[in-house]
Amino acid sequence: MTGQDPYVAFLWQVPAPGSTERNSPCYPLSRTQSVTVGRDLHCQIILDSHLFGMVSRRHAQIRPVLNFKTQVREPIWEICDLNSANGTYLNGYRLSGCQILQVGDRITLGANGPEFIFECHLAEPPRSSSLAAQPNQQKASSLGVSASPAKGVRLRSTDSVTLTQLFPILSTGKELAHKAYLVPGIITVGFVVLMFAAVGQPIAFNLLLATYLVGAAFYLVYQLCGKRKPWWVLAAALGVMVLILRSPILPAFIVVFRQILPGRLPAPGESVSFLSLITGMFFGAGLMEELLKAIPVLLAYWCGRWVRSPWQEKIGVWEPLDGILLGTAAAAGFTLVETLGQYVPEIEQQSGSLEGLQLLIPRVLGSVAGHIAYSGYLGYFIGLSVLKPRKRWSILSIGYLSAAILHALWNAAGTINALFLMVVGGVSYTFLAAAILKARQLSPTRAQNFATRLSSPAD
Repeated sequence: MTGQDPYVAFLWQVPAPGSTERNSPCYPLSRTQSVTVGRDLHCQIILDSHLFGMVSRRHAQIRPVLNFKTQVREPIWEICDLNSANGTYLNGYRLSGCQILQVGDRITLGANGPEFIFECHLAEPPRSSSLAAQPNQQKASSLGVSASPAKGVRLRSTDSVTLTQLFPILSTGKELAHKAYLVPGIITVGFVVLMFAAVGQPIAFNLLLATYLVGAAFYLVYQLCGKRKPWWVLAAALGVMVLILRSPILPAFIVVFRQILPGRLPAPGESVSFLSLITGMFFGAGLMEELLKAIPVLLAYWCGRWVRSPWQEKIGVWEPLDGILLGTAAAAGFTLVETLGQYVPEIEQQSGSLEGLQLLIPRVLGSVAGHIAYSGYLGYFIGLSVLKPRKRWSILSIGYLSAAILHALWNAAGTINALFLMVVGGVSYTFLAAAILKARQLSPTRAQNFATRLSSPAD
């Protein structure tokens, strides 16, 4: 054994209850490299998505530990949970962070997920015949290892310090972009620096602040949806919305919905009945603005029909999640133009720039329960109509009217009292969240969804 590592470590996968499988897989562990367990194809131990839906794409990692305390360098490994949705359990207790492993530890991925047993033995098995009949040794002997712990092997040490503990970036660097919200953090720093540079320039400062806040609101929806959509497609939906609002399309819509149809909005200070108010808001705000914001979604659907795969999946609308993401991106553009181009300048002319800033923040943040909520909800129905083309027109009609009603109630609630406005906003966001959860259920690409599951994988 001179010049060779005398120890062999591995994970033995415990057969599922009722399984007739005789030979459960054993996975060797390296003394120099980490082993990641999950459903992602880049993991070293890959679990079937259909059998183990409770397992995250990158669920847990077994890492070798450099032991500076001992002179003979006995092997030590630790297990780390990689922010999995359903948790990693060690001997029945949910793991928080990392934990040193010892022989016989039982690792469970999720409360009722696949189970593994950690083993570490001398590579040359003992000759005791009394151990030959033990099941664990039969598993280990297939790899040329012993099923009994080697004497003197230190498998749990609270005093050992690993290189990755001293320099965390060495082990987590590859996961930063996926697990630690590295890109949002860098974007935040960039906006902060730009806002410092824009101090004393109200127009530039307001534009930067509004863009950041609406981006944060959209990012919340994106994370809830859990479907990857190219950033340039979402940016294009936002840009198309801005162009529409700056084109002759908007005046044409105003003529149709607010002059031909009964959608006239009351002038500031004008007293009207609630019925007249809600009617005007339904036609002049709900129906008009929701149809405007649906145009980029419908354009994406049309473009997706004319290109080939994989571009058609990237650009087009093929399921409700596509409609929600594109609808909320269009709503982000609508919010920016409406807030910065209309409401903030009006109040700044009357009261000053401070009041304009005070209006900008709640209007943009509130868009997640306002324009983003209505448009995302309508986008769900546009995507649903693609999945169920025979019911297309009834699905689109229900979605369009529902989004318009929510929009009208929000606008009308603002003239009544703040409590009513809070209730309507909460209801609107609840409708959007319910649509997102249902869209994730219906998604043909559900296995690739990265959204966090709060309870069970059957959401």
